[in-house]
Amino acid sequence: MSEETVHEETAGTKAIPGSGTARAAENGTVITDFGIDTTNQSTTEALRDYLVRLRSGDIGSLPAILGLIALVVLFSLLSDVFFSLNNIANLLAQGAGQTIIAIGIVYVLLIGEIDLSAGTASGVAGAVLALHYVENGNLLQGMGSTVFWIFNALMVLGAVLAGLLRIWPGVALSLLGVVLTVVGFHANPWIEMLLAVCVGAAIGCITGFLIAKIGMPSFVVTLALFLAWQGVILQLIGQGGVLGISSSHVLDQVANGNLSTIGSWVLCVVAAGGYAAVTVGGHILRRRRGLVTSPTPLVAAKVLALSVFAIVVTALLTVNRSPSKLIVISGVPYVVPIVLVLLVVGTYVLTRTTYGRHIYAVGGNAEAARRAGINVTQLRASVFVICSSCAAVGAIVYSSKVGSVDPQAGGLNTLLFAVGAAVIGGTSLFGGRGRVADAVIGGAVLAVVSNGLGLLRQPAAVVSIVTGLVLLLAATVDAISRRRAAVAQR
Repeated sequence: MSEETVHEETAGTKAIPGSGTARAAENGTVITDFGIDTTNQSTTEALRDYLVRLRSGDIGSLPAILGLIALVVLFSLLSDVFFSLNNIANLLAQGAGQTIIAIGIVYVLLIGEIDLSAGTASGVAGAVLALHYVENGNLLQGMGSTVFWIFNALMVLGAVLAGLLRIWPGVALSLLGVVLTVVGFHANPWIEMLLAVCVGAAIGCITGFLIAKIGMPSFVVTLALFLAWQGVILQLIGQGGVLGISSSHVLDQVANGNLSTIGSWVLCVVAAGGYAAVTVGGHILRRRRGLVTSPTPLVAAKVLALSVFAIVVTALLTVNRSPSKLIVISGVPYVVPIVLVLLVVGTYVLTRTTYGRHIYAVGGNAEAARRAGINVTQLRASVFVICSSCAAVGAIVYSSKVGSVDPQAGGLNTLLFAVGAAVIGGTSLFGGRGRVADAVIGGAVLAVVSNGLGLLRQPAAVVSIVTGLVLLLAATVDAISRRRAAVAQR
């Protein structure tokens, strides 16, 4: 980008009244998007600016966090069981599957698109996983020759389409999936889980090509594929059929197992210590370079709060929560490190890589991103590969939780809850705004709603109504905040 272009873009920026940028402008200092990086703030000024951003519509995940706290307090008052150790552990595993799918959907929403097929795509991945396990790796026998070769042809097609767009991870995973199915490895839980991810990646390659390269609307494409993948699931499993996977210890433990006590504390130290090191290290580095950063007391407060939270949760989960004296159940559920890894990797990709910055640029203004030299077509297709791959991981977790895969896998409310989790957490439906953490926060809100109403013995109708109202409220808050932000920028 040329210097003239930079000056043109920064010259049009306007300061929010009352913010640190506005005060600097009032003092005669010219502040651009780059100049603000050398402006330091005190704790009071930082808090004041945060309140100004809230009033101007930049609310982020605050409504979801406040709503989550309110729900936890409400259900703990209404139910004596809600804060029991067993229920806390169950709550973490209960919403993990839809949260992982929501993490993938965040990438799609950030560029202003939608993927309505993510739920049934996860169902296809789960069905292939279960079929491979039940048939001891002989998918030719399990699918039938015609379906088997059509299935592999679609996997190859996914690799070819990804190759045309130069999405090399999509090519590699799609071709690896073909190898795993054609060679016919014996049933192995690790191979089954890898195969599920390969299937998800191939589905994402096909979806992304139709939307990004052909130019079809994402709503139409993914709605059509939602129906198509539902038919594929039915074909693989059969009407009224169920493929059980609970007899596999590894597959069963994905969502139902727990880390050892030592492993739980190691996870706590790594998670809290890693967050502290990255946050404090980045803060010190920015101060040394004279760049703007949050005041030290606020940084210390954030690190301390997260560390205390991690220690308290770990201490609770390492207590024996088994109702029987003959069985010991303790430790952090395996789904916690799985979600944490996806959260950390996803956050790093979006905030610390060129690819992540390009996603936000395309979501903010696709035409401006194209003129800046970003390969918009490739990037738009790639987010669907990420979304479907995450959906496959979500299928592994969900299938492990219920112990089987049936024709309804990935259907019903799976997609709605996944999209709802991303939106409720603060990711905008209009693109350009959101974080991976939003999916985790929103997933926690939906899990608490479902779990709490279940403990109160409320019927499914009430759960659906309340969940729908929560999603409607989140969408309303998003629309209002964008309107306030637009007004503040005028």
